[in-house]
Amino acid sequence: MKNPFVEEIATAISAASRLDPEEVAAALVSPPDPRMGDYSLPCFDLARRMGRKPNEVAAELAGRLEFPPASGVRTARAVGPYLNLFVDPVRFIGWVLDTVRDEGPAYGHSKVGAGKTVLVEYSSPNIAKHLGIHHVRTTMIGNALDRIHRALGYNVVSINFLGDWGTQFGILIAAFKRWGGPETFQGDPVANLNELYVRFNREAEANPDLREEGRAWFKRLEDGDPEAVALWKRFREVSLQAFEEVYRRLGVRFDVISGESEYDKLMPRTISRLVEMGLAREDQGALIVDLKPYKMPPVMLRKSDGATLYDTRDIAAAEDRWNRYHFSRMLYVVGSDQRLHFRQIFKVLELMGYPWAKDCVHVDFGIIRMKGEEGAAKMSTRGGRIVMLKDVLDEAVERVRRAIEEKNPALPDRERVAEAVGIGAVVFNDLKRQRTKDVDFDWDAILSFEGDTGPYVQYSHVRICGIIRKYGRPVPRSADVSLLTEPEEHDLAKAIAQFGHVIQRAADACEPSVVSQYLLDLCARFNSYYHKHVVVGDDPALTDARVRLVDALRWTIRNGLDLLGMQAPEEM
Repeated sequence: MKNPFVEEIATAISAASRLDPEEVAAALVSPPDPRMGDYSLPCFDLARRMGRKPNEVAAELAGRLEFPPASGVRTARAVGPYLNLFVDPVRFIGWVLDTVRDEGPAYGHSKVGAGKTVLVEYSSPNIAKHLGIHHVRTTMIGNALDRIHRALGYNVVSINFLGDWGTQFGILIAAFKRWGGPETFQGDPVANLNELYVRFNREAEANPDLREEGRAWFKRLEDGDPEAVALWKRFREVSLQAFEEVYRRLGVRFDVISGESEYDKLMPRTISRLVEMGLAREDQGALIVDLKPYKMPPVMLRKSDGATLYDTRDIAAAEDRWNRYHFSRMLYVVGSDQRLHFRQIFKVLELMGYPWAKDCVHVDFGIIRMKGEEGAAKMSTRGGRIVMLKDVLDEAVERVRRAIEEKNPALPDRERVAEAVGIGAVVFNDLKRQRTKDVDFDWDAILSFEGDTGPYVQYSHVRICGIIRKYGRPVPRSADVSLLTEPEEHDLAKAIAQFGHVIQRAADACEPSVVSQYLLDLCARFNSYYHKHVVVGDDPALTDARVRLVDALRWTIRNGLDLLGMQAPEEM
């Protein structure tokens, strides 16, 4: 979305300073106090280039800039090292409202990524295990980044890279052979398989020979043994069915569902290349890439017993993805505990001479902690301690359902609203803070309709929908916006106009919280305005103008929630 006011300001400043107009536009910021101006150019960088003081540069630019009467920009003023600019509020509000009206569900979107491909790998659970609450982080951060990049016109390929290969699946086969049977695939097959896995590990603590039995079955799987392969495929099938049920409720979809198993056949070629390039060497029977010169531990490509590791599979997968997609960026949405792993993998790809290694990005994040959990202890599947994501979603929806029955029992379509608000609360709680911070999960806090919560944002949307229903007519396509003279109205229009920039910042930083924090601020501004001013009042012309303003807010909130993977109910 091009902003004609920003373009006009950038062109004028460029003519007065010889700066590139795009550089000026990118440097413009919104002053913290609306009375200081609508846009502001910090002059520090320009002054540094000119060898002058920022205050002097700002004052000189203010004196040289001239805007004709027909311009949308009124004036420029120097305040210390800042050049502050004021636009015509009527023309500005009119442009904002017309733009939102014309673009609707595409408002805020752009084509800056047209012709470029972004790969987003996220969720990536291990098969034969339920999605746990800890999976909500990678799944919803990845889903938001997927949606944000699509909104910017990128060709996005979302990848669910399953953990479906390794010794643990030999262990599972061994456990199934000992204690499983047809009944394992009845009821909740994934839970049944997990119980077998936990039992095997528990008994292996007393009988270490069981570990060798598991390794032997994985060797048979690697060698293509029909029985081992058939069981592994069945484990994978029932796991995907269980995953899909949760993904559907979360509004998550993938373009590609692949797994580590798919790269088992490609790894020998990758290892051969590393050997031929002199990057791999033997160390105590294992094959490694020594990264000591880069102050990192070695990457183990192959263990002394000939088994490969997920490091090798990640390298092979990255090569394959480049050959398939020639991506502009490849994002790995994986927890912060894997920072070293990705530094190592990216370094190996760089040493292999791949210029695209610099376009591989580890989008890391902190852990999730349930209230009452001691410290930051992570949940362990091997030990049988896991809070299932399905159960968390069910509980969230049930709590919202009870609240609806208590406060608004006549609400139409109560089940759909309970699902949208309950799941939205869980999602927003995960995305409202910087992703690298840990997330505390507290039922009372995340389901509150006040404060920085999903229900608060959704209820703001509901409140606007209620205003429009009260209006009782289609939102007017035009109105006399010169009647919108309250400072809060101009301020709301400026906040709405920032939406496209917010989406771009979120993509650049791989940070969905940029969108969630913007929505919280926007809703706070709206609710303050709503409590001070009557939207549907006695003056028809003023009512029309204010309805257009709040409808623009409605579209912006709705589109922002969609970027986060949340629904925007019209009633609660």
